[in-house]
Amino acid sequence: MKRQIVHLDLDSFYVNCSLLKMPELKGKPLIIGGTSDRGMVASASLEAQKYGVHAGMPTRVALMRCPDAKVLKGDFDLFTQKSEEVNEIISETAPLHERASIEEFYMDMTSLDKWFGSLKFTQELAHKIHHETGLPLSFGFSVNKTVAKMCTHYAKPTGSFIIDEAQVQPFLDPQSIRNLPSIGEVTYKLLRRISIKIIKTLRDVPSEALQELLGKPGHAIWEKANGIDTNPIIPYSEKKSFSTEKTFDKDTQNVFELKALLIAMIEKVGFQIRESHLMCSIINLRIRYSNNDTETIQKRIAFTANDDVLILCAHELFDKLYKRRMLIRLVAVKVSGLVNGNYQIHLFNDNIKQIRLLEAIDKMKHRYDSHSIIRRASGFSAYEI
Repeated sequence: MKRQIVHLDLDSFYVNCSLLKMPELKGKPLIIGGTSDRGMVASASLEAQKYGVHAGMPTRVALMRCPDAKVLKGDFDLFTQKSEEVNEIISETAPLHERASIEEFYMDMTSLDKWFGSLKFTQELAHKIHHETGLPLSFGFSVNKTVAKMCTHYAKPTGSFIIDEAQVQPFLDPQSIRNLPSIGEVTYKLLRRISIKIIKTLRDVPSEALQELLGKPGHAIWEKANGIDTNPIIPYSEKKSFSTEKTFDKDTQNVFELKALLIAMIEKVGFQIRESHLMCSIINLRIRYSNNDTETIQKRIAFTANDDVLILCAHELFDKLYKRRMLIRLVAVKVSGLVNGNYQIHLFNDNIKQIRLLEAIDKMKHRYDSHSIIRRASGFSAYEI
């Protein structure tokens, strides 16, 4: 049985979420993101995009292109809430779905057998999501995740685009290699330098040659260019988590040192989730006293992969939890409620220098020992966590 995969994408998600709170701004050029001169654009309305405004652009540049644009600070609590609402609706009806990011979802409709039945089901689901959440969406429908995601681009806004098995290669071949998922800016420029501009040219290159040129990802890129993608739909689960803990050689009640340790622990799990291209929505703190009593506290937060946000939350939880003033034997931190899309949260931060610093530190951790690079202020370089 041929697979039937749907890619659902909430159109202009940040903009449309914001318009639910401020409908009077509908039809006006809007920029969602950092509001200061140091800010960055996370999303722009169609009215602003006409002036060349796009995600990742510094706010000051965007306002030079579109001086009449209204800049709104991203309300990630609202975005998280609306994403949860959509996820709940899909969970109640779809046979198998994956939450690919805060605004993207995949569904495997193969079990519904007939193509027409699957398409009708998806159309009805899209209507239900729009009706119950107020958020418009588009969807692509095809034989695998790669082609379905590429179909969604042609479905926007608020439409659908279907490519069956016989149409896959004619659909892919004339498109720019930039449209192929998994080809980033560096790979795109490298392929362009050797005159590979469209997918047809890319798939004519032997897989072995692409592997030699691009390394391990070369074969996967060749497969996608040839319409091959066997990646399964991975059900979203909050059981997935990253955690770290520290058992002290000597029990302590030094609050300054304990909070400094939390900084180092958050930086460890924060790096792990960013390396996995994820964001978390739950943070859990556990402490064990010298008499082995254990206490735990957790908090649901807006999706984030930002160390500074997580550190503030961890310190807040510690202040609420540590009331007994007894010696502590163990501290543990866990983040869960994971979803893809870690880059997005940084675009709402006004401090571009802070974002760039975080990215630079991550690159150094990736290249060298991730434990050897921590904030000097934490003072815990001697601790193995």
